[in-house]
Amino acid sequence: MIGRVIKIVSNQYTVLYEGKRYEAVAMGKLRLKQSPVVGDFVVLEELEGKMCIQRIEPRKNQMIRPSIANVDQAMIIMSMVDPVFSCQLVDRLLILIQHAGIQPFLVITKVDVCEMSEQMLCWIEDYRHSGYQVILHKKGEENNELKELLRGKITVLTGQSGAGKSSLINTYQPDFEIKTQSISKALGRGKHTTRHTELHEVCGGWVADTPGFSSLDFDRLSVQDLKDAIKEFEKADSCRFRDCVHENEPGCGVKKAVEDGTISSIRYQHYLEVLHLIQNRKEKY
Repeated sequence: MIGRVIKIVSNQYTVLYEGKRYEAVAMGKLRLKQSPVVGDFVVLEELEGKMCIQRIEPRKNQMIRPSIANVDQAMIIMSMVDPVFSCQLVDRLLILIQHAGIQPFLVITKVDVCEMSEQMLCWIEDYRHSGYQVILHKKGEENNELKELLRGKITVLTGQSGAGKSSLINTYQPDFEIKTQSISKALGRGKHTTRHTELHEVCGGWVADTPGFSSLDFDRLSVQDLKDAIKEFEKADSCRFRDCVHENEPGCGVKKAVEDGTISSIRYQHYLEVLHLIQNRKEKY
């Protein structure tokens, strides 16, 4: 029996197998090596009347915060207004998401609050030209494009605080916000909070109930990691030097692609900002 872990509370695992949920425990020898996380495919076996997790199948990716594996995509939820849209935040999230081997897409909320500015239209067009899927979402209205994106996938949520993540998902799964709030309230009591991670079924797929990335932490990224995480750079011709960081080197294919409009100048500028963060970090140690 190979099922998927969809919920963990303390050391109790809920595993979905052929549409049925099983409460299981992880074998001690397994926990010593590697504990299961939400999203894992695991091998179940019944021993002495209880379901036991015997083995974790190989993961295609894994995130640390929240602790979740085999993620298909990340939904970056940003508001058009209140809070104002931030290209810099989107692009930094794109770096972390793509570095983790996860497919991102962008959902912009509150588009019905006021008329869209020319600047906002330019930003949307810039992302779409760069190959990113952008969905404009009106409060309380279901979006068929988004429903299809969620179907059959594991999706993590990230983006601005106040952009309406719970409100958006609640449009498609009315009890989502109620369930997550009640769980948070129950587990928040006492000095020691029980560890809880869960996937919720939404539009035929699964959505993580915690933000995809709790902080913009680039401490684990090398310069090479950063370059590899900018998928737009794949559009550029090869650089003259193999160790080119696409800043001041002659014969840089990326800079040429920026100049001719193949690569977004906005994304490139934000790449340079993160590059300098990483380079300055290395100089400190």
